[in-house]
Amino acid sequence: MAAERILAPSPIDLNCDYGETFGGSLVQDDVTLLQYVSSINIACGAHSGDPDVMRRALTQARTHGVAIGAHPGFPDISGFGRRLLHMSPDEVYNSVLAQVGALAALARAEGLTLTHVKGHGALYNHAAHDLPTATAIAQAVATFDPALILVGLSGSAMITAGEQAGVRVAREAFVDRAYEADGSLRSRRLEGAVILDNQHALAQALSIAREGTVITYAGTQIDVPAETLCLHGDTPGARERAAVVRQGLAAAGVVVRRLGV
Repeated sequence: MAAERILAPSPIDLNCDYGETFGGSLVQDDVTLLQYVSSINIACGAHSGDPDVMRRALTQARTHGVAIGAHPGFPDISGFGRRLLHMSPDEVYNSVLAQVGALAALARAEGLTLTHVKGHGALYNHAAHDLPTATAIAQAVATFDPALILVGLSGSAMITAGEQAGVRVAREAFVDRAYEADGSLRSRRLEGAVILDNQHALAQALSIAREGTVITYAGTQIDVPAETLCLHGDTPGARERAAVVRQGLAAAGVVVRRLGV
């Protein structure tokens, strides 16, 4: 009998949100995370970030060779973009278009181009199940540059909207967030929403990368196919967690490759 053929996992991107601060200075963990991730999502000034931070983030990204993405959120600095704002689809479209344009202008000044767009916080979560909001985001991306990759929660309305808008999509899953049985992320207001144990985060990353599945907070298994994994840089121990995840993926034969390659 012929030996069973074992297929290597497909390459996957490892991304983190970046530049979510003000005053031109990057958070130290942001900078150190660049050695472990392959793509970053830079805050565009609505929920966090400012022109000085954005430009510094861009130069750091160039130094480390990571893909650059825009990270637009609700215009809610005091709430860090984690509060739902009741904006019309037109308002969402205009806001996302303006935010992506701001980062793209600074990138152009540095001789760089954007690879992708990924929503932040409440905007991301709302678009995951609200098709009009998702469509507004996808249409803003398509209008600005149809070559951009739209990142959205795996299995969500964001992926549907991107496909309908004719842009390339990347399904995203999370290394350090707990999942509910319906495939949504567990609310940060609830216990166990954020995974702080490094080995737990690695196990979840490996399950997604190799099998396209995740164990939910309730203990059931669901399908979560993904082209990119997110690891948050604003949680305690993020730098060490990123190292464990990146090294663990490599040890398991999972190739980490930036978006757009």
